[in-house]
Amino acid sequence: MKLFSVLLPILLTSWLNAACSSTTATPAPNSATPQAATTAYEPVRGQAGKDVIWIPTPPGLIDKMLTAAKVTDQDRLFDLGAGDGIIAITAARKYGAQSVGIEYNPDMAQFARRKVAEAGMTDKVRIITGDIFQEDFSSATVVTLYLMPHLNLKLRPILLKMKPGTRVVSHAFNMGDWGPDETMSDQFAQGYFWVVPAQIEGDWVMTGLDGGPTRLNVSQSFQNIGGILTRGGQTQALMGAKLRGDEVKFQFTTPDSKVHAFTGRVEGRRITGTAVSDYLQTPVEITRP
Repeated sequence: MKLFSVLLPILLTSWLNAACSSTTATPAPNSATPQAATTAYEPVRGQAGKDVIWIPTPPGLIDKMLTAAKVTDQDRLFDLGAGDGIIAITAARKYGAQSVGIEYNPDMAQFARRKVAEAGMTDKVRIITGDIFQEDFSSATVVTLYLMPHLNLKLRPILLKMKPGTRVVSHAFNMGDWGPDETMSDQFAQGYFWVVPAQIEGDWVMTGLDGGPTRLNVSQSFQNIGGILTRGGQTQALMGAKLRGDEVKFQFTTPDSKVHAFTGRVEGRRITGTAVSDYLQTPVEITRP
């Protein structure tokens, strides 16, 4: 009994210490303590961005924009202000283009990358986190955008310096006095389409026709052209002059009163093509003097 009376306090003390320690100890790093769930970023319609608010382009208008631009698997499309990436994804999935989206908001850019992965398009679509006025998109054959009017005008000089024939499509806003080549709409949404024109304003010399060289003076306002043709001391206005990308068309008459229809392509300081009259085709070259 004496031994038991001595051991009992010791055993009680040990049991109490063990119980306290089990309730106050810090959980081990690998213990199954519940963690707060992280919420994935989701954009909100109308949320503010760097220069614009985010409003998604309707799927119906996206299809009409890409159809107007005649997007194919041979194209490299850049979407400026890519948002959730839907235009770049659609261009790749439905039309086969290689697509690049440029998005300033890093959270939105990451969201777009997630959408690209979900669509299984990571081999054809790339989303860049960047500023559209700093990133290089000069390799584009098609440019899509949904920005504000002042940003379109700020981009306009950059777009006009791109390779002639580059196609540009904008949701909602135009390019000021650079009139569109085509418009499209879907319900209440509007789109505008342009082809970047070659710069051909000024003096040219046309050779290849009988009667010696012919001088041309071309006037130009974006894709709208006109001009004067001088041949043998006589001048005449170009008829039906049109410029679409790097393709030039116009008509003129020769001293024998025959109407010639010229069609050619611009290659820097040279335009090569043919003049057709009475079903006869004559190779013609037009060069800067």
